Amino acid sequence: MKYEKLGKTDLQVSRIVFGCWELGGEPWEFTSDESNFKTLHFAYENGITTFDTAEGYGNGHSEEVVGKALVGIRKNCIIATKVSPKNLRALDVRKSIESSLKNLNTDYVDIYYIHWPNEEIPIEETMEEFNKLKREGLIRAIGVSNFSLQQLKKAMELGRIDVIQLEYSLLQRDIEKGTLQYCCENSISVLSYSSIAKGILTGIFHLGKAKFKEDDFRLARRLFKKEHLEKESELINLIKEIADTKGTNLSQIAISWLLHQKGLTSTIVGTQSEKHLFENIHSTDIDLSSDELDRLEKISTKVLDSL
Repeated sequence: MKYEKLGKTDLQVSRIVFGCWELGGEPWEFTSDESNFKTLHFAYENGITTFDTAEGYGNGHSEEVVGKALVGIRKNCIIATKVSPKNLRALDVRKSIESSLKNLNTDYVDIYYIHWPNEEIPIEETMEEFNKLKREGLIRAIGVSNFSLQQLKKAMELGRIDVIQLEYSLLQRDIEKGTLQYCCENSISVLSYSSIAKGILTGIFHLGKAKFKEDDFRLARRLFKKEHLEKESELINLIKEIADTKGTNLSQIAISWLLHQKGLTSTIVGTQSEKHLFENIHSTDIDLSSDELDRLEKISTKVLDSL
């Protein structure tokens, strides 16, 4: 595993971050807490030191699973959690961090994110409370998630933002329209989520012919519309071609592409499978040539322009 410095802090985050949304249960299919404890231990044993959760994942259940799993190794880990947009008033932020600390069985959080912006609550009020939490040692770094570039700049006027978390993949590249450059210029780490586009970039819906259940939440997402899945085939076929030449799978190529992008610190990948996790971890070992990167960039752009 490889590691990167987080913003201007002295924290080191693993380039593969364990995304813990699925561990909270709905809307994902759920295995069991016991199975997920083992998967978290497996992640740590294989070099992942950074774990990303939120109070909104399973109404705090994801945090509880992470807290129980990391007992005894917590000080060796970077734990990130998030406050929900409805809880951005100062008093609510305080209540949320206290609840998260209890769930996580810890007395501090390494990274505390504003999960989503809320235009109805002044960012000044939220950031003032975040700055207090940092001075008190309850959090070590402030992060934002799903912020526009304008919102990020405003937050930076009110306190030190060391990390932003945004959706980024071969099928979602809005971050490249200014945000990545701004973060590079201001030493803000960038973590990607939906790194394999909620499963599309695994190839399972194109090559594996996987079927959706009627209540699958992804069916409402733009990328999963039937006509869009058809347009995405060209990109999936290219990823498979590259994967075949390297003896890897499609997910590993998609993740490796992200890790090759200038300005990206780490990629968040969630799973309840040790097999998939092991494959994700070894994405850091895959080297993509300039020609392969160029082809992926061109076909990705072509597909996105058609959606």
